[in-house]
Amino acid sequence: MKGYFGIGVEGVSKAMNVGTLFRTAHAFDAAFVFTVRAQYNRREGALVDTSDTPRSVPTYHFADLESFRLPQGCRLVGIELSEQAIELPSFRHPRQAAYVLGAEREGLSADLQSLCDYVVKIPMRFSVNLGVAGALVMYDRLISLGRHAPRPVAEGGPTEPLPLPAFGEPIYKRKQRIRERALARQRGG
Repeated sequence: MKGYFGIGVEGVSKAMNVGTLFRTAHAFDAAFVFTVRAQYNRREGALVDTSDTPRSVPTYHFADLESFRLPQGCRLVGIELSEQAIELPSFRHPRQAAYVLGAEREGLSADLQSLCDYVVKIPMRFSVNLGVAGALVMYDRLISLGRHAPRPVAEGGPTEPLPLPAFGEPIYKRKQRIRERALARQRGG
């Protein structure tokens, strides 16, 4: 799968939720994880983050929104239950993305939502645990951007293997321009 993603939280106070999210992000091969305005106790989070994500994945802690930074070209995607949010099954994930979830009771702040390129929601009756919501978004990214065999029409698994990608000969722009000029001269001359 081309591209990368990171995932983080804003204003979260429950270290176990952050630890669960970070462990799941590590399992889904996140490029980085982060917190913004959060009270994250790494020792408490480690009780559920048995993969010890901060020792394997770049981990950033931003004290406030003014210090919050993302890699150049990375799109910020908020995860929030709101009327204006795009439903996750209809969302095309950016190739370079950072997903952010809000605090357990308050959700994403209006200030952080205003920084988001997109806000998505998981279509459900009420909010679920922060770690579960993050896992659903990361899984959706995997199945929508990953390269997998197509689902069969009937129930069960695919009956054919995933076809190997086919690549043509390399295209050299300089040689292509020389050929185009030669063809233009032949037509004109």
